[in-house]
Amino acid sequence: MARRERVMRMSVELPLWRALTGYRVLTMLYAVGLFATNYENYDRAGIAYAYFAVLIVWTLATLPRVQNEAACTKRFLAVDLGIALTGILLTPLAVSDHHIDTGGPTLPSIWTAGSVLAFAIKGGWRWAAFASTPVAAANLIERGAPARDTVHNVILVWVASIAIGYVVEVARASERTLARALEIEAATRERERLARDIHDSVLQVLAMVQRRGAVIGGEAAELGRMAGEQEVALRTLVSGGLIPVSWASEDAAQGAVVRAVDEGDEPEPGGPVDLRSLLAPFAAAKVSLAEPGAPVELPPAAAKELAAAVGAALDNVRKHAGEDARAWILVEDEPDEVVVTVRDDGPGIPEGRLAQAEGEGRLGVALSIRGRLRELGGSAELISVPGQGTEVELKVPKVSRGKAGKR
Repeated sequence: MARRERVMRMSVELPLWRALTGYRVLTMLYAVGLFATNYENYDRAGIAYAYFAVLIVWTLATLPRVQNEAACTKRFLAVDLGIALTGILLTPLAVSDHHIDTGGPTLPSIWTAGSVLAFAIKGGWRWAAFASTPVAAANLIERGAPARDTVHNVILVWVASIAIGYVVEVARASERTLARALEIEAATRERERLARDIHDSVLQVLAMVQRRGAVIGGEAAELGRMAGEQEVALRTLVSGGLIPVSWASEDAAQGAVVRAVDEGDEPEPGGPVDLRSLLAPFAAAKVSLAEPGAPVELPPAAAKELAAAVGAALDNVRKHAGEDARAWILVEDEPDEVVVTVRDDGPGIPEGRLAQAEGEGRLGVALSIRGRLRELGGSAELISVPGQGTEVELKVPKVSRGKAGKR
């Protein structure tokens, strides 16, 4: 199957940085517009012209700085806040006393809030509180007295910036939690895939060596005993923690990043596969195969996994029902799904035996059958009555919702 690295980026901060970028441009235009419409209130317009020239150049030149957390450095934040505070403190020198007495806007007006919000998004609510304090002090100095509208504006900026900073901290924690959950999911899928492959090959060979060695005796019996020990150790490892590092997470400027190795996401060459051609090798003297006369088409990965699940079911028949047990494979091509039923005439499975086998690390049904069907978006149902054989019904949707069957 094709393997590729899938990269997922998750960030609730990026929209906030983009919104801040737009906010800074719009509030810069708003401040210039206020100056143009209230020009008669400015006793020293030259000061305002010089400040707005600096404000416009600074705002436009630093747009890349407010694109993400990495670019928005502490030095930039300090200079940005300094420009906002300078504009507030220059206001009494540029405007008339009437402008101040009537509660007119400062030179930067609401552009100042953008500087405080940058602190909030960068460092959380503590940084927001730190940046809001000198802004509040500068506004009180500019007014000369704590007027009601000034106090209201200061409190509004303070509360809003702290609230946004707190939301950013919660969002970052949520990103880390989600990234970790995706990492665990990817690792679990990889462990189950390896466990299926090992069960289908290595574990069965070791079990066969153990049985044949016990029958032959002599040195072969010792070899069989060693194979049995290795089988138990490998089953324990597979069921408990065979998880290779196939993922990594980063705290990057683009947000939380999760890389997971996917199996079967890449399209395979060729079109749909006729399931009958994959099931035909299972037919034998004691295995009967009943199939439709027309092709039963499935995506290549889905057909392979379904055939492997059928093979695992037949292996269980030979292992648990005995070499003389007969088995029947029935293939049904439904409009929306393919149903394959594997039935045998063995002694059946005692109640609770499957749960006990999983606890012992024997994962043939859990992984080689149910695990495969689950990843295809299908299901596996096992029906067994002691003394009346066992029936395994495998269902796979034709448009697979699982990872292995995506196309």
